[in-house]
Amino acid sequence: MAASLQRIGIVISRTFPIILQRNIQAQRIRHWKLTSSASPVLSLNFRALTSSSSSSSDNSDSTETLSRYSDRPWEYLESEEYIERYGSKPVWSNYRRNHKGGVPPQKTRKTCIRGDKICGNPCPICRDPNIIVHYKNVNLLQQFVSPQTGIVYDPTRTGVCMKQQKLLNKAIETARDCGLLSAQLPHVDYSKEDYSNTHGAVAPTPAPFSLSSGELWYPWYGSIKPDERELARVRRIYKDYLKPDV
Repeated sequence: MAASLQRIGIVISRTFPIILQRNIQAQRIRHWKLTSSASPVLSLNFRALTSSSSSSSDNSDSTETLSRYSDRPWEYLESEEYIERYGSKPVWSNYRRNHKGGVPPQKTRKTCIRGDKICGNPCPICRDPNIIVHYKNVNLLQQFVSPQTGIVYDPTRTGVCMKQQKLLNKAIETARDCGLLSAQLPHVDYSKEDYSNTHGAVAPTPAPFSLSSGELWYPWYGSIKPDERELARVRRIYKDYLKPDV
């Protein structure tokens, strides 16, 4: 009995350090995995915090700028910020579109901003949040209208996306209706002969001739004889409304 207990003790003493060492190694591996997996998370969280703080500051700045020019967008074109950025040139003068190949496409992109995603090279209006299309923003609308012909520039020339181009067309039309933009009408040569009564194709209306009693206005009308069956059918339909023959 004592020998068996001694053997059991020897086996436990020999196996226990191995088991303990294995447990220690497993705990170290688990701890290493947790730390290695937690470190990028912490770094990502730190980056997210820094980016959120920077984005919040940017958003606060953007909201401040938008709050300054959202009610009166035409004031931005008179500010020093606009003059430093664009000078006296239109907002689309230095813009270059991104397209494949040497020939640009016939149409611009549908929109530059889809939800929270902004394309890599937004159009001249979408890239600057202070530029707001409004029918009272005449200085901006004049940059997209030809001063010689009064025709709105094609978006393939200005690079504006189709969404902003629709807003521009509507704002220009409204500004012309309100008299803020001049509308150039085509020149038409006026000829007095086209509006005078002395023209060769214009003659005075003849006076109506007098008719005697019983005479018809059209002489050929009296020679027309109606169909008896059709006349009987009409009389049968409207018999309640016809006066009786005297």
